[in-house]
Amino acid sequence: MSMKKKYKTFSKRGPRNAKGSNFKYKKKKSEIEKEEISLLESSKTKLDGLNPEEIESFGVLPLSKKTLKGLQEAGFTVPTKVQRQSLIFSLQGQDVVVAAKTGSGKTLAFIIPLLELLYHKKWTGMDGLGVLVITPTRELAYQIFEVLNKVGKEHDFSAGLVIGGKDLKYEWNRISSCNIMICTPGRLLQHMTENAEFVSDNVQMLVLDEADQCLSMGFADTMNCILEELPSERQTLLFSATQTRDVKDLIRAGCNNPVFCSVHEHSKTTTPKSLQESYVLCSAQDKFTFLWSFIRHHRRHKILVFLATCKQVQYYFHMLCKLQPGLSVMGLHGSMHQLRRMAVYDEFCRKKHAVLIATDVAARGLDFPAVDWVVQLDCPEDVTTYIHRVGRTARYSRSGEAILLLTPSEEPAMLDCLKAKNIPIEKIDVDPNKLQGANVKMEIVLSKYNNLKEEAVRAFKSYLKHMALMQNKKVFDVSSIDFDALARSLGLVVTPRLRFIEKQLKQKSGSKMTKSAAGSSSTQSNANISLTSRLTTLNFGADDSDEDGDFLSTAKDQNIGLSSEDYQDTEVVEEPQKTQTKKKPLTKYAVVKKLMKKNIQINQRVVFDEEGEEILDPRKQQVSQAARKELQEQPSGINISKLKQVMSEEDKVDKKIYASKLKEKNWEKKRKEKEKNKLRKGGSDDDDDDNDDLGVKRRAAWQWCRLLGSSAVLCRGARTDQTPQHLLS
Repeated sequence: MSMKKKYKTFSKRGPRNAKGSNFKYKKKKSEIEKEEISLLESSKTKLDGLNPEEIESFGVLPLSKKTLKGLQEAGFTVPTKVQRQSLIFSLQGQDVVVAAKTGSGKTLAFIIPLLELLYHKKWTGMDGLGVLVITPTRELAYQIFEVLNKVGKEHDFSAGLVIGGKDLKYEWNRISSCNIMICTPGRLLQHMTENAEFVSDNVQMLVLDEADQCLSMGFADTMNCILEELPSERQTLLFSATQTRDVKDLIRAGCNNPVFCSVHEHSKTTTPKSLQESYVLCSAQDKFTFLWSFIRHHRRHKILVFLATCKQVQYYFHMLCKLQPGLSVMGLHGSMHQLRRMAVYDEFCRKKHAVLIATDVAARGLDFPAVDWVVQLDCPEDVTTYIHRVGRTARYSRSGEAILLLTPSEEPAMLDCLKAKNIPIEKIDVDPNKLQGANVKMEIVLSKYNNLKEEAVRAFKSYLKHMALMQNKKVFDVSSIDFDALARSLGLVVTPRLRFIEKQLKQKSGSKMTKSAAGSSSTQSNANISLTSRLTTLNFGADDSDEDGDFLSTAKDQNIGLSSEDYQDTEVVEEPQKTQTKKKPLTKYAVVKKLMKKNIQINQRVVFDEEGEEILDPRKQQVSQAARKELQEQPSGINISKLKQVMSEEDKVDKKIYASKLKEKNWEKKRKEKEKNKLRKGGSDDDDDDNDDLGVKRRAAWQWCRLLGSSAVLCRGARTDQTPQHLLS
């Protein structure tokens, strides 16, 4: 019986059964992507005649499976009105300029086309930077980066967040492998100018979010440098709630025959319909009281409060934390560290009930979920800022409320500006019985914490400086604010000094005084007769009482008893008024200047002997007679020959001083050696006492010779009998 061996058959792709092949050929990933891309490219031709209103889901649009899966997992199924109109053109590679209301979905409207562009071009990490997204604020860039991670997680592109405040060294080496970069203008320009590994020659798309601010005067120089480095052949997308239509700005951005998509251009209102807007008439000193009462009555809400300056935000945040309003309080401003700013942003997004006090850093583009109230404690700079501030609430299909606090001087001009932009706003009154003052508590807190008191002073000054520097003087009037009352409202007992406002008020009052003086002098020059003969009986002598001064100072009192005819024939002769000039405080600089004029040398110690003569210190002063004469003469020029003579005499003095010091040093050295030798020999105590007495006598004689200037010098080894007796006695 023979055994048959079964042999396995092999193909090019591996072993398979000999009876029949059940192996199915699987296409490679690259081949599937090629087929998908070719189908998408062919379907793009149908977008030309597509009606935006017919797009009921993202599946109608020619999008890749990876993008559709990312949208579905992120919760985006139905496109908004802005996305329908803009995606038709941006997916075809055209330049688009989009203007839409806040909270209408503009971020997703440019994330989808940038993902599709790189997918169709089969972009890899070796190709470098392909898409550049520029935003004006760091928080907005961080928010876009988070949305991109959710929607584009199925793609294989690398994305980077390049903003200020982060580790520059960490970005330095990794930026070359980045395909999509979301950045702020300042940090991007820094990499362009300093980083040799940053290459922007292959950029296929440029996106400017909040384009009107990016192209404004604040970023003008930076953006011009960035746009010059980018290639001209690229797709450009501009997005903003208050979009620019200036041709110069569009040319700067590199737009080539752009398509304008203004979704809400023909709407009756500029702000969302679900937003309820109102304003409250409130003085500057009552703003903190209003905020404290508002927070206390809305503890179960999410509130966003806008202030004008960073220092105000710091003080309000720390003060509210000390007062403990009953819900979590956070602060966000431009002076904070970037990591702290991102942490505050994430925390406020997670909270259901919280208060965020912020500057205009949080006014543009940020999508805080479920904000119930937007409170503008300080008046916005213009209508554009107002639109972006109130746009943090009533986003997408949600409702929201916004309150604007206006002072009586700001009300008429600001309302005219809002009505001109079709912004519906109504006035509401606040019940005074529900207002809860916190001034006493604030004063107690400031008395305990000196740092908080300094913050209050800085907040006070920064608010008034902000008011003084605003261009629209019809709205912002510093002179209408009660400085003392405003300081008390912040808990300050003493009003800080405001030198910059004092200068402005002096300049204004000076100009008014010159105008009034010119007008009065022209009217007085028309008269021809003096009143001296009429007032001969009114002789008050040297009496300087207040009553007499008041009586003579008024014009009505000078014309008492004169008829109208007499008054026409008279000429008023006014005595020149003595201007009371305020004495300037005597400063240290002024005192020193006076002493310098009198040739008095300051901060010098002079020592005199018993006869009243000055004792000179050769270490600090010139001792020779030639040098003293030179100082007394004080010549205007420099005499080189005299200076040489002075230097030679000073050298002689220095040599004598050095010789005497050297002799003292040698004598002291020999004395110590003698003492050591005597101790070794074991001399008696009596001899030691005699020697000590002899040493004292010799030292006294030596000092006496020095004082007398004698040429005789004691020898170190001389005997006592050789020394003059009158020196040893």
